[in-house]
Amino acid sequence: MYAIVEIAGHQFKVEKDQRVFVNRLATEEGKKVDFDNVLLIADGNNITLGAPAIDGALVGAKVLRHLKGDKVIVFKKKRRKGYRVKNGHRQSLTEIVIEGITASGAKKAAPKKEAKKAEPKAEKAAPKKATGKADDLKKIEGAGPKAAEALVNAGFETFEKIAAAKPEELSTVLTEASSRLAHIVTDTWPKQAKLAADGKWDELQELQDRLDGGIEK
Repeated sequence: MYAIVEIAGHQFKVEKDQRVFVNRLATEEGKKVDFDNVLLIADGNNITLGAPAIDGALVGAKVLRHLKGDKVIVFKKKRRKGYRVKNGHRQSLTEIVIEGITASGAKKAAPKKEAKKAEPKAEKAAPKKATGKADDLKKIEGAGPKAAEALVNAGFETFEKIAAAKPEELSTVLTEASSRLAHIVTDTWPKQAKLAADGKWDELQELQDRLDGGIEK
């Protein structure tokens, strides 16, 4: 038996006793966690599809440890422009072990009906973007390109503004921007941003070396 389940914004094919590395979860090590966004369950030739998720299905797992992935180096260069930017990123991960797949109460998807003509939706107002030149927010540990874009669109375009914000406020910005950013830990972002705003790059690097999943050791 195996299942297709969405965990922390990504889909995984999982089986019992399988170990999986997922984006950082808020659950403590040694604790159990259930995932109910199960898209498919296959038991031999019996396959159940969700619409989009299967009602009543659960994938149970146990958190083994929190860790960081391998460092990824992103280097950008523009010919004849003198433009060179090098950034490093280590994704915060959680290792889990699948303890069971439960399909009780699962309902198979109903036959597709003829789609109704979609009514035109009202255009959403574009988010207000910050004016002026933004700092390179990707220098903050854990802030990738998408997270940096979300911060800028919410008006946090400089290290100084992030340093004055609360971690909870920054987490709310990321969650509202995309569910794929909701798992990011922002506890040390104001502290990191303060060092960057003051130009204390060596101290910032020392702090980032002590971080584990966005949390200071």
